[in-house]
Amino acid sequence: AVALPQSLAAAVRARRTALPARRLSRGRDELREGRRGARKVRGVMKKGLLICIEGLDASGKDTQTHLAASYLESRGLPFRTLSFPTYDERTSALVRMYLNGEFGADPRAVNAYAASSFFALDRYASYMTDWKNDCARGAVILANRYTTSNAVHQLSKLPESEWEPFLDWLYGYEYGLLGIPKPDLVLFLRVPPALSYRMAERRSAETGAAKDIHESDLRHLEASAHAAQYVAGRDGWVTVECAAGERYRTREDIAAEIRGHIEALLHV
Repeated sequence: AVALPQSLAAAVRARRTALPARRLSRGRDELREGRRGARKVRGVMKKGLLICIEGLDASGKDTQTHLAASYLESRGLPFRTLSFPTYDERTSALVRMYLNGEFGADPRAVNAYAASSFFALDRYASYMTDWKNDCARGAVILANRYTTSNAVHQLSKLPESEWEPFLDWLYGYEYGLLGIPKPDLVLFLRVPPALSYRMAERRSAETGAAKDIHESDLRHLEASAHAAQYVAGRDGWVTVECAAGERYRTREDIAAEIRGHIEALLHV
């Protein structure tokens, strides 16, 4: 037999190896891609993920959290949904006192650092007693509000010259000293403050539930919207526009956009 030059022999071997792959049917190609995607998801899930859904009052956080959970369930992924503050738990006692106006009807009656501590300790207790193990097992944690709420509602109480020191303190305190997980993805559901205020009023009238001191204060909502825009740009939050002018987008349309961001995080 005539020996082929080494470079030519390598090319022939490469061609022979490549030929079967070219003959694969489209169905087998899709199956292979599906398996590859499943392996990627399993790799991601080994460490767990924390996705926060944030926004002003009446922005649709609860609805979108549940719709995102339904999507994860349809994909067969382990998940937990959380909502903060944990109003029904004793660990939120100071939060409830604050929001009910027992320290003063004006949100600014309690300074940003003190109020942040109320919410942070409620999250810490929840993490330690409820969902820490879920994170360790690799579940996706969907949180309706989180530390990110302090970065919106409490930051807004401060002059802009103090925003950076406050955010450094906040993240160092909650993610560093308290040791609760840092989010992998923050989805900020943006609605105009005036619309948020009106919808909170309508919800209160329809349900009979009293508004808290944040919902009742349009000035606070406007300042919080401004703070949220700053933090979203600073920290790489994904902003989801939930209203066009004075009208909300449909919940299904918003949910589809959110699914796209979750899929990008999961690499599927």
